[in-house]
Amino acid sequence: MSDPYETTEQHLERLLRCALNSFDLSDTTVDQLGTALAHSSALHSSHHSAVLHRETYRHTYLLADGTAFTLWELVHGGGRDASVPRRHELYDDEGDAQIAAARLAGTFWDTPAFGEESLRGDMDVLTLLMSVPPAPHPRVYAPDNSADHARRVLRRAENGDRPGAGTAGLLRAAFAHHITQVFGRQCRVEGRDAGFTLYEHAFLLLDGSETSLWEVEHTATPDGRHMCEVYGDEDTARRAMENRTRIC
Repeated sequence: MSDPYETTEQHLERLLRCALNSFDLSDTTVDQLGTALAHSSALHSSHHSAVLHRETYRHTYLLADGTAFTLWELVHGGGRDASVPRRHELYDDEGDAQIAAARLAGTFWDTPAFGEESLRGDMDVLTLLMSVPPAPHPRVYAPDNSADHARRVLRRAENGDRPGAGTAGLLRAAFAHHITQVFGRQCRVEGRDAGFTLYEHAFLLLDGSETSLWEVEHTATPDGRHMCEVYGDEDTARRAMENRTRIC
């Protein structure tokens, strides 16, 4: 993955040039990386199947002020289908990289798609989408730029009824967070494969209270692209998934 003769400057330039989402990195992040003196790259995780090849790389940089900075690179392609080009994504937050990797796995599960183009199939889809999830594991909050994580979740939401300024203001007081995948399923929507994944982003606020954002990642779009929607409660998020199985 990494050329041993490549300078840190060349390495960064290549990563930023290849990444489809490099524009999502903040100006502060890019400025910090501009002071990098050295770097180290390692494979963090991987998934290989007939339909999906995915690797996550951890790139660590030594900055001029003596601190370390980490970029997470997600590389994925169409498994054994060599005609599908490999895509690169960059994240400066490990949680965002984990969500992106889970999104891919949820979309290209190797299990058979369920549901048929019939009333019975549609009802099976709706039942699964609205099913009560198993009891969650106890939350372990991690203090890791949680207010900025909340801002990113809200920023990538494409639904018009996403939480507004009031919620954004409340989450500026978040100092720790925990991400849970509540639901994941691949199904048939109007004759096409679609993947649905539901995440709870739970935040611990400075006053000791807790609040959550509910993120729906899906491919039930006319062109099959990934779409992110964010809601203020679980019931609304599940109703949105239900609606997506009917209108596409």
